[in-house]
Amino acid sequence: MTPEQQTRYSRQIKLPQVGEAGQERLLQSRVLIIGMGGLGSPVSMYLAAAGVGHLVLTDYDQVDTSNLQRQIVHSQANIGELKATSARETLLRLNPEVSILALDYELDGDELIAQTERADVLVDCTDNFPSRFEHNRVSLATGTPLVSGAAIRWEGQVSTFIPKHPSSPCYQCLYPDTGIDAATCAMEGVIAPLVGVVGSVQALEVLNLLLKTGDGLSGRLLVLDGIAMEWQTISLPRNPDCPACSKK
Repeated sequence: MTPEQQTRYSRQIKLPQVGEAGQERLLQSRVLIIGMGGLGSPVSMYLAAAGVGHLVLTDYDQVDTSNLQRQIVHSQANIGELKATSARETLLRLNPEVSILALDYELDGDELIAQTERADVLVDCTDNFPSRFEHNRVSLATGTPLVSGAAIRWEGQVSTFIPKHPSSPCYQCLYPDTGIDAATCAMEGVIAPLVGVVGSVQALEVLNLLLKTGDGLSGRLLVLDGIAMEWQTISLPRNPDCPACSKK
């Protein structure tokens, strides 16, 4: 680590769970973030700021005026730009040392599997069930930990799925029916800071996994009621009959 890096990350290095060895581990880590909207914004910004050395961002959408209320990785000047490109510009201003690969198209098929295999953690920041189920399938196929978040209206939730742990559930243990329809922020609305709170928890979960400080929310679902300002932790056991992971 250079003297400049020691200064930049000094507040983390002071933590006994991090130290210089942990910070070096972060600098060598690679995280795949799918979706650069409300959740992907804080996830990517905190991981870049924390010194996660390699970030892969993927989003096929363009920045729209309606995004700016909550998608803080983008600004007024980015309207009309592809979100992956816009986010990359912001993150490099935040931390020029981070290597950032921006994929401005929907990552799927063999390329999704290949990028997930290369990543230490997969972060799902999408807003629809088909994508979430697909990322769960790829997580199981590659053995890559999956950090999943969702936020709508005033409610949010986060959980972590670790395929290599025999007792860990998968996303489909939580939602067995792949045919369900998801409400979206465009349909239902969302209060601005909620995605920041949920995305920040996702980023913290990623750092826990990379630093090996614990399993975090594996086997648990963290739920936030933003009006009552109440957190609930719900036990999420593995479903022995889960169609996705029961035969892994």
